[in-house]
Amino acid sequence: MGGVVVDDGPSGVKAPDGGWGWAVLTGCFVITGFSYAFPKAVSVFFKELIKEFGVGYSDTAWISSILLAMLYGTGPLCSVLVNRFGCRPVMMVGGLFASLGMILASQSTSIIHIYLTTGVITGLGLALNFQPSLIMLNRYFSEKRPLANGLAAAGSPVALCCLSPLGQALQYQYGWRGGFLILGGLLLNCCACGALMRPLKGPSKKNELELEEKEVKEVEKPHAKSKPLLDFTVFKDKGFLIYTIAASIMVLGLFVPPVFVVSYAKELGNEDTKSALLLTILGFIDIFARPTCGIIAGMKWVRPRVVYMFSFAMLFNGCTDLVGSQAKDYPSLVVFCIFFGISYGMVGALQFEVLMAIVGTEKFSSAIGLVLLMEAIAVLVGPPGAGRLLDATKNYMYVFLLAGFEVVFAAVVLASCNFLFIKTKPSEPAAELENGTVTEKEETKRDGEEVEKAKEDEEDTEKKGKEEIKLERVDSEEVEHLLKEPEQPNGALLAGPETCL
Repeated sequence: MGGVVVDDGPSGVKAPDGGWGWAVLTGCFVITGFSYAFPKAVSVFFKELIKEFGVGYSDTAWISSILLAMLYGTGPLCSVLVNRFGCRPVMMVGGLFASLGMILASQSTSIIHIYLTTGVITGLGLALNFQPSLIMLNRYFSEKRPLANGLAAAGSPVALCCLSPLGQALQYQYGWRGGFLILGGLLLNCCACGALMRPLKGPSKKNELELEEKEVKEVEKPHAKSKPLLDFTVFKDKGFLIYTIAASIMVLGLFVPPVFVVSYAKELGNEDTKSALLLTILGFIDIFARPTCGIIAGMKWVRPRVVYMFSFAMLFNGCTDLVGSQAKDYPSLVVFCIFFGISYGMVGALQFEVLMAIVGTEKFSSAIGLVLLMEAIAVLVGPPGAGRLLDATKNYMYVFLLAGFEVVFAAVVLASCNFLFIKTKPSEPAAELENGTVTEKEETKRDGEEVEKAKEDEEDTEKKGKEEIKLERVDSEEVEHLLKEPEQPNGALLAGPETCL
């Protein structure tokens, strides 16, 4: 025992950077894979759903859109639940919702039922797993956090490479209803991943008394307030505002190329199987790009400047879209997918690492919920807007150009605003700063120095007080002694008590 179980990311608990954190990382890897790959994997069943319910492709496409909207749009709700109940209970319930949605969907009799079950219920369940898993990852890793984020983000391309073929096999063997039922059982693994999210243990028993005394003093302060379920004070942080605006612009164009690249290849006269191979190439490159980028971001010189590395990743991705818009044959699209996979992996590995570096551990649970809500609007607008542009122009080049300009503009906004408005003190070492703010280690060090200085001042004050009391006591004894003695000659009167005796 010997420790206090904590699940709200207190400052007194140091991130272990390993140990059980690797189990947490494994759970986060699986959850990230399900969250990002599942909306795309469900699209395998669209043809069967069209035949079953007599609807159009645009109607079935709403299933994936609703899934993504729930994943992003319920961010604030997830933040409130995590701050109220903790990460583990929320993830366990989320796993049950995700599984229940697919099981109910296997019994659907209309496309509306699919929207409500697969879209809303399963989408909510995945959202209740995705955000808390990132929060726990942030609490368990500090020094190795960039690497941990890169490895966790790699779950997305790995799951996509696995779930899409699995969905095709299930549909061929059991039909869409049997496939949905089996996928619902597979999503119960989210509960197992939630069980891995063990709360951190606080200080040992010898430090518990000091911690309790400190908490009591804070409670007794008249201005002390309880922690809000959703901390809106993050909007006072310039770095957070800049990141939120840039990320929302980026999402408008980030997901467009993977959606349209297969259709682009078919438009150029390539076979369906050959065209679908482009996504496999993109995903395979993405698997290795994310951990590699995490390792680079964790380097001593790079980590304090991770915001600018994220800007470079977005710029790289946007320029890849701009160049890829000029592709005229299949080899050109293969080259485009290779470079897009690298840049897409860099963005995926860095986006939440940068947010963690900006807001810190304590405010991350609220910050990620608010950011995801803003990105949800862009997710719903981006791909449909690109589709309308394609309908109007009948040319894929303009779709890729639009996506490229949006991502490049986001990179310029993030880098320029961060450079102009986030100032760093020249006296502070660069390695101890993250996006213009002092790191937790430096703050802890300064707090320790202030405490030691305060103790020294207190000891000096007590020492001086004792000396003054001693002197006053001696002076009063001398006065009393002189008053009791008879008058003496002037020389004796001026002498001390020892002379008088």
